[in-house]
Amino acid sequence: MSGITASVVLYKTSATQLGRLYECLSRSSRRPHLYIIDNSPEPTRLPFAMTPWITYLHSEINLGYGAGHNVALRRVLGSSELHFVVNPDTFFGTAELEKMVDFMAQHPDVGMSGPQMLDTQHQIARSTMRFPTVWNTLSRALALDSLFKSSNFFEGHLMLDFNHSVTTDVDVLAGWFWLVRRTALDKVGPLDEEFFMYGEDIDWCYRFRKSGERVVFFAGTKAIHIGGASSSVAPVRFSVEKQRANWQVFRKHFGFAKRLGLLLTEILHNATRAIGYGILYAVKQSDRQASLLKYQRSVACLGWLLRAGV
Repeated sequence: MSGITASVVLYKTSATQLGRLYECLSRSSRRPHLYIIDNSPEPTRLPFAMTPWITYLHSEINLGYGAGHNVALRRVLGSSELHFVVNPDTFFGTAELEKMVDFMAQHPDVGMSGPQMLDTQHQIARSTMRFPTVWNTLSRALALDSLFKSSNFFEGHLMLDFNHSVTTDVDVLAGWFWLVRRTALDKVGPLDEEFFMYGEDIDWCYRFRKSGERVVFFAGTKAIHIGGASSSVAPVRFSVEKQRANWQVFRKHFGFAKRLGLLLTEILHNATRAIGYGILYAVKQSDRQASLLKYQRSVACLGWLLRAGV
């Protein structure tokens, strides 16, 4: 299969970190043409920027995640059969891209696929979600999905019950590493640029599924994702931003009644977490810093939800 491209969006990303992704791509048996969209205030000095299979574009303003990738997506429409959307803190072996490409070639009805995510300790990490419903968000709010992981009845939207060894259709693939088919992209359209940093993965997967395109978790390949670099700088603010983005998805795709139910379950979720972490802070001296941070995140999200309205 010819015409394979990829895009990565930078914002104050170190050349060293991106260099690890560059090495993975350069050694790959199915190397794509890579578009680097740099949203940093100043151009990032990359020693490999002039490589023939790389196109480097400095945007001069921070376009956001979705709009950054859209710069590349609009350039490859009509020329690329498959396009990788990848985060700069993602690393993989030499054969992993080829496995993903072959999977898409063998399954022409799949519009989007994503690999198994590993953390830095090479442990399987969560990379799929269910579309939110009042029931699965309530199960998460009351931790029923954690208490009854093997129960289909209490399955939560975070899919804590998911079997990562099985290739299967899912509602949402987290937006760290996607492979999308151009014909599906023609039908679905690019990423929604109203989503700046979070929520675009839920929105795009929702639109893929609504357009009749399969969204598939492919267990036959894996990659390491570091994650958390941005949110670790200001975890409370980024938790609120994630909450805000999720609510943006709800308002875009769901009616009033469902939004009201989701609002109430999200309020319950954050209220119970705030109470729980507050108690832990008071009684567990050894873990006070972590409890305080989680308490602050829950209170901040709760405050935002109470002001958001349906």
